[in-house]
Amino acid sequence: MSAPVAADLLVLDRAAQDMLFRAARTANTFTDEPVTDAQVAAIHDLIRYGPTAYNGQPLRVLLLRSPQARARLLPYVSSSNRAKTASAPLAAVLAADVDFHERLPELYPHRPQARDWLADRAARAEQARFNATLQIGYLLVGVRAAGLAAGPMAGFDAAGVTREFFPDGRHEALLLLNVGHPGPDAWRERLPRLPTADVIHTL
Repeated sequence: MSAPVAADLLVLDRAAQDMLFRAARTANTFTDEPVTDAQVAAIHDLIRYGPTAYNGQPLRVLLLRSPQARARLLPYVSSSNRAKTASAPLAAVLAADVDFHERLPELYPHRPQARDWLADRAARAEQARFNATLQIGYLLVGVRAAGLAAGPMAGFDAAGVTREFFPDGRHEALLLLNVGHPGPDAWRERLPRLPTADVIHTL
């Protein structure tokens, strides 16, 4: 009897596996079909259960829907990303809330002292960035689970976007994300992935 293929060893059905990972790509063009607030809420309702340290959940998402808000963003976006960001149905700034520890009495109630553990801002900011980045990974998969395409972009002036949209200093912009239904020629050719033997080792 031949060995089962990897997909057969997963509980999630093959179609869902493909939708979330194998067939999913970073989209570079989108149709005009809107992304609704209800869809965004449904995505967050799914991905908010992903784990973070102290259950801190520092990711904050700023949706830029109005032309005025999009115009404020575009000067900070690299030339290669500007056109698709201007035309995407939804553009979002993904940021880390450096003061996420203020919610820990609510989110981590069995350790009332947890907020005090993160009194040092530099250490707290590092935690915020790391855990918000984890949440961004969950968010990308959540967008795909909603039948939408995600276009994450690091090609932008993060410090400039932080100053423009978060002048209070509480949030740090980490990534830009375009979301929508894929348009014509949305995908580039799939790039190689490392084989399991190059990634996973056992001692």
